[in-house]
Amino acid sequence: MRIRTLLLPALALGCALAALPATAEPSPARQRELRHLVRQDCGSCHGMTLKGGLGTPLLPSALAGKTDALLVATVLDGRPNTAMPPWRGLLTEAEAVWIVAQLRAGLPE
Repeated sequence: MRIRTLLLPALALGCALAALPATAEPSPARQRELRHLVRQDCGSCHGMTLKGGLGTPLLPSALAGKTDALLVATVLDGRPNTAMPPWRGLLTEAEAVWIVAQLRAGLPE
């Protein structure tokens, strides 16, 4: 009984921590690389001004109804049966979280 009393709160804490996104910001140099990647690589489908093209717009207003978790998963894992590729091999989860935050802010220079 004592083990269950200790185990359940520990499991709950572990699950809660695992659900939190990675929050470490990329270095300033990596931030410049990521902005370039979004403008060039993402822009090749989503439009160079991110107003849409083959892909949907990536402007703050277009992202407003979507959760961060959905957007991060889309960046990392792509969208099956669409032209949206997965970026997991090139981006960390923390970088994807940072990109989503930047897109929500209008991708400032």
